[in-house]
Formats: sequence, structure tokens, C-alpha cells
Amino acid sequence: MTTQDQKEYLSKERHAELVKELEQLKTVRRKEIAEDLEYARSLGDLSENAEFNKAREDQAIVEDRINQIESVLANAEIIKMHHATTAEVGTTIYLMKKGSTKAETYMLVGSEEIDFNTNKVSLKSPIGIAVSGKSKGDEIKVKLPNGSEVFYTIKDIE
Repeated sequence: MTTQDQKEYLSKERHAELVKELEQLKTVRRKEIAEDLEYARSLGDLSENAEFNKAREDQAIVEDRINQIESVLANAEIIKMHHATTAEVGTTIYLMKKGSTKAETYMLVGSEEIDFNTNKVSLKSPIGIAVSGKSKGDEIKVKLPNGSEVFYTIKDIE
């Protein structure tokens, strides 16, 4: 895996949200789980102790999330939404599907900010891969996960 593959593109706002979530997990949530574990231990036999098993499961989930956030933040590059002449993280692209009369709009974002409801797609998504580095007027082929291909023309880039 190259450094480019490991890089996480984040908006300033998303970066701040992740820092806040990490702090909350490391201070508040870890303390709550430690208290839950202590209480569960006080109940006795740990082999059939549902409270203990639940607290251990919660602990594993929180530690995994902490590791994930720390990894994202360690590889983060703060980006701003901006205008450009080529498709890159932070730009909005307008695509016309072959045979269609209506343009589709997508915003290229980092993988931590993907939101299909608002058409925010990652550079690592099929559309992101197809448009990366392309310009207005270029024709692209998007390979979908099911193996099919869709053809678009880039109508505009902001």
C-alpha cells in the first residue's frame, strides 16, 4: 500500500469531529466501561456473567474505534472544498450519463466523509477512480462493483 492509499482526506469540520469523538472515547467511555467491568466482577463467577461479557464486548468495540480514529488522524490531510479544472478531492463534478438528459452531481471527499444521501463520494469509489485527474468534457467509464460499466461525460467541475 502506498502513502497515497493511506492518506485520509478530511474537511476541517470532520477532523474536529473525530478529535472530539476520540477524546470522549478515551476519557468518558473508557471510564464507563471500566466501571461496568468492576461491577460485573463484583457479581462473582465470570464464566456465566452476562454483564461481564457485555462490558468486555463494549471495551473491544471502543478500543477498535479509538484505533481507527487514531489511524485516520495520523494519515489525515485537511482539504477545503474548492474550484479546480480537474477532478480531485474537494471538487464538485457534474456528470452526464450516456443516454440521459439530466446531469448527476457528486462531491469528491475523503473516505471518512462519504455520504450517499448527499452524493459525497470517495476518490476510492468507482466514480472517484474514474474521474480522478480528468477535466471538463472528458468521457469516462465507471466500473461498478457488479462488473457492469457506465459511461459518462464530465459536464463541469467546480
